[in-house]
Amino acid sequence: MLSGLAKPLSVLLALAALARADNPINPGFPYGSEKVRGVNIGGWLVLEPWITPSMFDATGNSAIVDEWTFCLLQNRGTAQASLQNHWQTFYSESDFQQIAAAGLNHVRIPIGYWAFEVGPGEPFIQGQLPFLQDAIGWAGNNGLKVIVDLHGAPGSQNGFDNSGQRLSFPGWHSNATNVQRTDKIMMTIASMFANNPNVVSAIAPLNEPAGFDGDAVLDVVRQYWFDSYGNIRFPFGTSQESNTVVVLHDAFQPLSFWDGFMQPPMWQGVAMDTHQYQVFSDAQVAMSQQQHIQAACALGGELSSFDLWIIVGEWTLAITDCAESLNGRGIGSRFAGTFPGSTEVGSCSGLSGPASSFSSSYKTFLRQFYEAQITAYEEGSGWIMWLWKAQPGTADEWSYQMGLQNGWIPQSPTDRQFPNICN
Repeated sequence: MLSGLAKPLSVLLALAALARADNPINPGFPYGSEKVRGVNIGGWLVLEPWITPSMFDATGNSAIVDEWTFCLLQNRGTAQASLQNHWQTFYSESDFQQIAAAGLNHVRIPIGYWAFEVGPGEPFIQGQLPFLQDAIGWAGNNGLKVIVDLHGAPGSQNGFDNSGQRLSFPGWHSNATNVQRTDKIMMTIASMFANNPNVVSAIAPLNEPAGFDGDAVLDVVRQYWFDSYGNIRFPFGTSQESNTVVVLHDAFQPLSFWDGFMQPPMWQGVAMDTHQYQVFSDAQVAMSQQQHIQAACALGGELSSFDLWIIVGEWTLAITDCAESLNGRGIGSRFAGTFPGSTEVGSCSGLSGPASSFSSSYKTFLRQFYEAQITAYEEGSGWIMWLWKAQPGTADEWSYQMGLQNGWIPQSPTDRQFPNICN
């Protein structure tokens, strides 16, 4: 059961249910009645090579492919200085002011477990937490809600470089110590923000666990979701509930897999997060522009009927995997035919990189694709685009900021040039 809590979760749930008539959950944002519209603050407190390729290129070492190797395979002082400079400069309050001015109401901020605890033999460099606190202050100053997202867990929950450690197979779920460490970190995060639900309205206890690897992962994930609910909703060690919403990832399963999971009235304040990309398979990158729009629109019905608050917590306007290092540093592109086993679809030129290379017709398509996706995703509880910004000129098709500056994203998400795009 949940270590660190005064009573078992089942007892706390029963006591809380009795108290709810007088003290219902009061989230910091009216999920379900007002649409979530936001952006991810990606590549900042967790490195991703494709978001800041120059940081990795500057190492001169092709074996540095993630934050783990960034800290391990170069001089530690050099790595520390590079990280510190990145944390200090990549985001500022100006970004949050721009995000709010664009009519958005949420930011999702990924952070790795190593910001809270580094175990023996782990090379990670700490120092992220003051910047997370800064960001929460900036969000509060500008009327934005924050979802704090645990993006990397000990052992890696998916083997992706964005978990902190790129591995051929994830190790988080197969080691009980990894999961116990993650539980403790989740208790720490929940305690940090339990008294600030009007800014930190939600916590995502784990990004993208690798459910595609089967029941061995999914069984651990299910139990971890239950434990995380206890840790986030009961952070005070009593039957008193927080007002913090728990955002669960679908673990790459169809939403039907989660039908009936953690339903009211026993479970309160639970949302589901699904990530919708159309660039990570040969079939997807071979789709026509119209097929991309149709695929986005087709999601609306499923989202509208799901039985929890459902947020599309990551999505993009990209229709290729051409951005440098998107599939991993040193790994090529399916679209260009440089990814192992892939067949070339076409040239990346004019479809990825600097906005200055984009044709007016491509920008029109990006606007259509934006409107199609947000129309569909607002059939659910809303959306958080990946991402606000990348290193300028490297992957502008992914950047909300670049879309605003270049006209394919409107100055308000309620402005529509193509109001019938999904009809």
